[in-house]
Amino acid sequence: MNLSDHFLISMPNMTDPNFSGSVIYVCEHNVAGAMGIVINKPTDLTYAGLFDKVNLKLEIAPLAEKPVFFGGPVQTDRGFVLHDPRGSYNSSLIVSKDRALTTSKDVLESLGSGVGPERVLITLGYSGWGAGQLEQELAQNAWLTVKADSHILYEVSPEKRFSCAISLLGIDVGRLSPIAGHA
Repeated sequence: MNLSDHFLISMPNMTDPNFSGSVIYVCEHNVAGAMGIVINKPTDLTYAGLFDKVNLKLEIAPLAEKPVFFGGPVQTDRGFVLHDPRGSYNSSLIVSKDRALTTSKDVLESLGSGVGPERVLITLGYSGWGAGQLEQELAQNAWLTVKADSHILYEVSPEKRFSCAISLLGIDVGRLSPIAGHA
């Protein structure tokens, strides 16, 4: 099963502090491994602060106070921009007809000048798994999976993304057991 364009939702037994309580948007999943970005852990850094750090001008005032997210423990010094696939950028991965992930600075330049993608989520770092690693974690009941939802990605507040992602499965988060098992 290819989990690109899906959410990974951590189970209550997740002890890794990088992923406990996390919702991850899976950007790529194939035989070589998987990569995604955590979408519900905002940092103290705002878009205005990020643009300042990379010497870019942010002319769109409503974006200035939006938070940059902790995308995962890999390459936390590098930005990852999830957005609608409007525009053409130097380094983009088209995830679905509705979403692309870009790592080149040109997407920030277009965003800052007001001609970039309308819906954007910026992270520092990403989450990665080697070949077979994610499948092993799934077999150990570390994650729930569900098809991603744009409303949750871009419009739901970060603190509600976990419960909203769980609700896509029709599950009450309070009824999840921290004990793994198989029927």
